[in-house]
Amino acid sequence: MNQNREGFVGDWQSKSDEEVFEAFRNDDPDAYRELIERHHDDLLRFLTRMVGDRAAAEDIFQETFLQIHISAATFDTSRRFRPWLFTIAANKARDMLRKRNRRKTVELSAPIRKSEPGASFIDLLEVDVPAPDEAMDLAQRDEQVQQALDQLGPALREVLLLAYFQRMSYAQIAEDLGIPLGTVKSRMHSAVAAFARSWQVVSKDNDKSA
Repeated sequence: MNQNREGFVGDWQSKSDEEVFEAFRNDDPDAYRELIERHHDDLLRFLTRMVGDRAAAEDIFQETFLQIHISAATFDTSRRFRPWLFTIAANKARDMLRKRNRRKTVELSAPIRKSEPGASFIDLLEVDVPAPDEAMDLAQRDEQVQQALDQLGPALREVLLLAYFQRMSYAQIAEDLGIPLGTVKSRMHSAVAAFARSWQVVSKDNDKSA
């Protein structure tokens, strides 16, 4: 074992992403697996909401970490790893959305909870596990939410999902995506308004067809 790898193996919890990444660049295969495991759930949830398709999200997730592997030498470990990771993933998600000839609604792996009286449209993005007798209603609501999300452009959709699905602050979103704080606030304002309008249309259309 070379000197650079000593101290990392078996002690990942005490290491930052940047330290683990540096271990990976020093030929520790366990470090690469550690990075994947650390970010798997958050990044896959983000991508699933972003593209509206769990299978496509998994493909993008794999492509993202492949790009991480290929571009490892270009990353400056004096900067944070997570913003770089999410930027790559978001770019790949945008590319996939642009390549699609048409949009389609699919059922997400986690159903959407019914909104409580007086709840905002954004509360529909909350994820919960339904009771068996609620499954049908929640599956329909889940489909409607995805229809509403599909009407938003990728830039608006990603800030909305990061803020309300992952509960990230504006400052964290700005850092993760590498954009100015003012841009995040502007996009969020537009995204909330656009989602509200889209949800109203989707809800009315589904009520008419019921």
